[in-house]
Amino acid sequence: MSRAFVNEDAAADDAPGRYPVPPPDDPGFRLAAARALLRGADQADTAGAEAATGLFWGDPDLAPEIERLLAEAREDGNDRQEQLAERFLRAIAGRGGDMD
Repeated sequence: MSRAFVNEDAAADDAPGRYPVPPPDDPGFRLAAARALLRGADQADTAGAEAATGLFWGDPDLAPEIERLLAEAREDGNDRQEQLAERFLRAIAGRGGDMD
């Protein structure tokens, strides 16, 4: 087989720690999990981020953290992060989640 068709880095995508988050009882877990879910969505790997965090895309419990990341993205002019955070919040609204 030609080496042009061999993905030598394929195993690296499945490596543990791709979405590093502290333990769930750590005070920084929720923010880290929110960042991981946005990163996973940006990399077309929402399922991987969900598996790493134990949380799902559009989880209403993460609304405060996502709103914080949205504000940071707007402040930094990070259009992609802003777009992803807005999508996450729309997913919450679509599930009937309370965003107050």
